[in-house]
Amino acid sequence: MTLWLTRIIPDTRSQDARRDLAGAIGMHRRIMSLFPSNAGPDPRARFGILFRTEDTPAGPHLLIQSNQEPDTKLLPHSYGTALSRPLDALIDAIRPGLTIRYRCVASPVRKPGATTRALYNLPPVVPLTGAAADEWWLRQADQGGLKPLTHHSHPLDAVRGQRRPDNAPPQHIRHARTQFDGTAAIIDTDLLQAAILGGIGRGKAYGCGLLSIAPARQPQ
Repeated sequence: MTLWLTRIIPDTRSQDARRDLAGAIGMHRRIMSLFPSNAGPDPRARFGILFRTEDTPAGPHLLIQSNQEPDTKLLPHSYGTALSRPLDALIDAIRPGLTIRYRCVASPVRKPGATTRALYNLPPVVPLTGAAADEWWLRQADQGGLKPLTHHSHPLDAVRGQRRPDNAPPQHIRHARTQFDGTAAIIDTDLLQAAILGGIGRGKAYGCGLLSIAPARQPQ
């Protein structure tokens, strides 16, 4: 199975691109439109689709990871530029002891038990920020076969929106987000590959969970 990374540079003069960039619900729908529609009840999982948007000096970029190359010819006219490349060489290079750079925009949460929720009047899912989010990430990194060496985090705006399932009341979507960057040593290649393929945490359909890695630059 080939893993693909697609970078789309939206043209902000495009009304379609601006509308998609304004909300994760619309961006999710746009991305799913680039894949076959007859993929069963969970096409996002079927095609291993993870994505995130990044602000760069040149403007917003969209990164899509998938196990099938998206058909970017289906993007609206003048939407922007797109380039897909396989990640086979990167995946094949994963080995224990290798130092990598990582980035992940994730939705750190904790799920208190029923007794704790009742005692403190907490919701079923509690978003984490600051030091609590950092601790969450370090646990996720360990479960993903990584030993972080350096680590930096900063909060991003939460994903908000409303989705309307067929024949069901509207569902309000909200995922708090934190961006985690740093370097790490690979400890377990199987766990790392699983984290890359499956993503990390909640909100994967709405721009959270994509773990990107690259070999760390060697000091000059």
